[in-house]
Amino acid sequence: VQLVESGGDLVQPGGSLRLSCAASESIRSIYDMAWFRQGPGKQREFVARMTVIGGIDYGDAVKGRFTISRDNAANLVYLQMNSLKPEDTAVYYCASGNSPVKYDTWGQGTQVTVSS
Repeated sequence: VQLVESGGDLVQPGGSLRLSCAASESIRSIYDMAWFRQGPGKQREFVARMTVIGGIDYGDAVKGRFTISRDNAANLVYLQMNSLKPEDTAVYYCASGNSPVKYDTWGQGTQVTVSS
């Protein structure tokens, strides 16, 4: 499967964005779909994950502000980001894996910049 992210943009603090991850094949049987991010000068950071049976986890930095969802029929995974902060600035990556928290396929990333 190939993953392609989109939706990154420049947004003001407090604003919202929705990122999309389009898969080239069906994701109905892919156990774990996730979002990670890597900010300038920082290590890659877990953002959110959603399993095929509906289990959801969020990184501490985004809890209560970000929402992950997946549309298995359309082969899409979304990340709704609200109340954005400058520290959310990063390249956001979509990832998939058939075992819990083990990701073997990654997208190319989409840039999110939060700045006034």
